[in-house]
Amino acid sequence: MQILSVNTAAARAIHINGREVMTAIGKQPRSGPVACGPMGLEGDEQADLSVHGGLSKAVYAYPAEHLAFWRTVRAQARASGWDDEMRPGAVGENLTVSGVNERSLWIGDRLCLAGGVVLAVSEPRFPCFKFNAAMGFSKAAKLMVESGYCGAYLAVVEPGVVQAGEAFTLLPGPREVGLLELFRARTAGKSF
Repeated sequence: MQILSVNTAAARAIHINGREVMTAIGKQPRSGPVACGPMGLEGDEQADLSVHGGLSKAVYAYPAEHLAFWRTVRAQARASGWDDEMRPGAVGENLTVSGVNERSLWIGDRLCLAGGVVLAVSEPRFPCFKFNAAMGFSKAAKLMVESGYCGAYLAVVEPGVVQAGEAFTLLPGPREVGLLELFRARTAGKSF
């Protein structure tokens, strides 16, 4: 298991459906070590703290293995070309990871990074209208719900620095509630 990219962004104003909203979903890859503290990564912002950020949602991790899916559906929706890449950070993730996904994560599991940072799985990410705008088509949030490709919010248990290329191990938590199980339970019956 490995961190492929560390991504951050400052909040900025964009127009969605005729109104101006703040967002930091368009994360950009960073090079070198990035400080990781209790409230997240240095240089990263969250525009709406009611749904992103804080101690329990300090860092958002997303499996790189899902980026091909988003590349394909964006091309099908004519939001991008077939040859356009889905770059790390495009889904709004701070950490683009490989070797772990929603089916293998449980609430309370810990990602122990080689450099000493420890992150605890706290909850799934739930999509909103800003995700639709970032993906470029109105059904993106619905596809996230249907696919279960939600990624994981992480709390910072042990701060330090993170960087692309760093390996991590998964330390199992209590294994009482699966990440995907919680995502399905909280999105059941809701329209996106």
